[in-house]
Amino acid sequence: MKKVLTLTALVFTVLISCKKATETEPIQITPSPPKKAEIVEPAGDQCYEWRSNGSIMEMSFNVNSHQEVNGKLKVDIVGKDKNEGTLIGNMKGDTLIADYTFNSEGVSSVREVAFLKRENTFIEGYGDVVTANDKVTFKDKTKLKFDPKNTLTKVDCKVE
Repeated sequence: MKKVLTLTALVFTVLISCKKATETEPIQITPSPPKKAEIVEPAGDQCYEWRSNGSIMEMSFNVNSHQEVNGKLKVDIVGKDKNEGTLIGNMKGDTLIADYTFNSEGVSSVREVAFLKRENTFIEGYGDVVTANDKVTFKDKTKLKFDPKNTLTKVDCKVE
């Protein structure tokens, strides 16, 4: 029993002395080079589309360095009037909020649209709306719902 206790005490002494030796050794720290300031450049034209059972939605736009969006939207849903027009708005985080000015049956209208960006797609948003000054806007943008059934996928832009 004495041999076991002596051997155990010797092992603990060696372990403690080894640990102290490693703690006093200097640690090498390699500094990282300073990061360059990131400048957000305009992404150029981006084009997305959704197709389902003969219905089509096509969206093309560009985003400038201030996250301002300028583009076009075309909606042709089977059984509804076709409409197409301009998008002017902003990217707010991962959400595009824009005014869609369009013509349908010879009448010009403005309604707010929302699209949630997910990787190479945009999902159209829906919510309660109000009409004021001939413009339809979302009542509460924080309560928008995004339906994955209406997902526009990235496509090559068509040359016009």
